[in-house]
Amino acid sequence: MGPSGKMPSQRPEHAGAFLTIDLAAIRANYRLLQGRLGKASCAAVVKADAYGLGAARVAPALAAQGCVHFFVAHLDEALALRPYLPERAELYVLHGPPAGAEAELLAHRLVPVLNSLVQVDGWSALARARGRPLPAILQVDTGMSRLGLSSDELKAVIDDRARLDGLELRYLMSHLACAEMEDHPMNARQLARFREVRQALPPAAASFANSSGIFLGPDYHFDLARPGAALYGIAPLAGRANPMRQVVRLEGKVIQVRTVPAGASVGYGARWHAPSARRIATVSVGYADGYLRSLSNRAVAHFGDMALPLVGGVSMDTVTFDASALPADALAPGSLVELIGEHHPVDALAEEAGTIGYEILTSLGRRYFRRYVGEDEA
Repeated sequence: MGPSGKMPSQRPEHAGAFLTIDLAAIRANYRLLQGRLGKASCAAVVKADAYGLGAARVAPALAAQGCVHFFVAHLDEALALRPYLPERAELYVLHGPPAGAEAELLAHRLVPVLNSLVQVDGWSALARARGRPLPAILQVDTGMSRLGLSSDELKAVIDDRARLDGLELRYLMSHLACAEMEDHPMNARQLARFREVRQALPPAAASFANSSGIFLGPDYHFDLARPGAALYGIAPLAGRANPMRQVVRLEGKVIQVRTVPAGASVGYGARWHAPSARRIATVSVGYADGYLRSLSNRAVAHFGDMALPLVGGVSMDTVTFDASALPADALAPGSLVELIGEHHPVDALAEEAGTIGYEILTSLGRRYFRRYVGEDEA
């Protein structure tokens, strides 16, 4: 796989579908988020290959916009991304150092997020061996029960602050569990707990807000916010208009158009029957491409402004749409229909699939011909 995320031999005329990624929209989303943060800094979460959109293209575009702080989940993600970032960029590993790999992080100028006493002790030991403090982020669990020092581990650190000797604490960090639901009481509880923890630990800058947390207001901003999904066009707050620019456009290529008689079944399992003679367009996308099987009989595509309902099941490589509302000659083999885009954003497709936009983006397949636009607007 090359830096663009395309298969090396892929050619547009051979592709079954086209995925367009708008780097200018990503940069605009970053500017919007930074503008809401005031004096706080805005990082970029580019884990999972920038949510499936290609970290080697997305991260440099964000760096050109002024982003300095980048977060990935795994060490190998950081090692792969480091050559694409400028020297001044800070690259953080959310899962911390794998046991025995501490020196590798240091060698590549990576900063770990320390989530447990085991990780704290391992990083401190390396600092003592090198004879100098080493940069780190310390994560504490404030209610998500996933990563970060537990209450017992936190007490151990408070009782014996020497456990933090050798750590140059860049940030104290925690993560919001329900921030997309702005009225959820968990948000205020986590904020209060985070403030308590800050008072009990040595002074350090703080990082708390994710994409949705930025929209909860200044109390949640602290010193560094860590948006991910909003950068890529996903709505940050449930039930609110999405202020973010759409980043992706997915177009599927029509392979065949046929008319089926009334009563004819379409797709595996005969889960849909034509109520009358219908014109069916078969499109070269399927669940092997991340167009989820749960979309069967639920999604829509668009041709121009016209919505085309998905009929039958999503197959591995194909999906079928009812194109009867279009003029008979509107679609032909090679025509493109919009699966994600202006008429049908990522969040709309996610709702039809019974999931979230994050899963849609990170599931986008590698058979798509990927086109990056907006680079010349940097």
